[in-house]
Amino acid sequence: MLLNKDKFPVHIGFIMDGNGRWAQKKGLPRTFGHKEGAQAFRRILKYCYEIGIKNVTFYAFSTENWSRPKAEVDAIMTLFNDYLDEAGDFSDKKDARLIFLGDKAPFSPDMRQKMIELEKVSENNDAMNVAIAVNYGGRDDIVYAVRSVVKMIREGFVKDEDINEELITSLLYTKNMPDVDLVIRPSGEKRLSNFMIWQSAYAEFYYTDVLWPDFTPNELDKALNDFAQRNRRFGGV
Repeated sequence: MLLNKDKFPVHIGFIMDGNGRWAQKKGLPRTFGHKEGAQAFRRILKYCYEIGIKNVTFYAFSTENWSRPKAEVDAIMTLFNDYLDEAGDFSDKKDARLIFLGDKAPFSPDMRQKMIELEKVSENNDAMNVAIAVNYGGRDDIVYAVRSVVKMIREGFVKDEDINEELITSLLYTKNMPDVDLVIRPSGEKRLSNFMIWQSAYAEFYYTDVLWPDFTPNELDKALNDFAQRNRRFGGV
């Protein structure tokens, strides 16, 4: 499919939705759907690199997802831990910076350390920014930034009149990335689900009934071509 790379989004946010429903439709456990969803993640990340998308964020696990059945959460954590073991290889080969959005505190010490080390060793890579939102919520992201502002005021580094959009943006988990300009959500649902509320203020949205495990590079091409046709006015005329 012919793509207009001059009109590519700078930052794509993927809400990886539909893993459980994909498995249930096939009479399989929901955990099997997450395994297939992890493969779709690898497939789409590789394709984004190949076609030159500079910034991608994948919504992997929200602050609300902890309420799911323990067996399902445990399966997701195992898959995430497996990815952490291979992420460094992708980062090295592709010169990609890895960023993990969200509060790392609830994860095991081993997983926290892996995330911290991957962020550290890849911080100077500049071919691509790859953010994975884990234990992430858009509201929590803003609360995190506000708490940082309060601390800065108490310590005398910031005055009330210094608080503006630029300051808040610089304190979000995504401080090293541009705002999202395309949010893609498979599975037929049409909502943000607490994903990057601040960063998606002027994002375009693309919805598809395709479930995430079946999301292919061809499906991404459809979204990119749709995005290229949008007239983005940012509040203007």
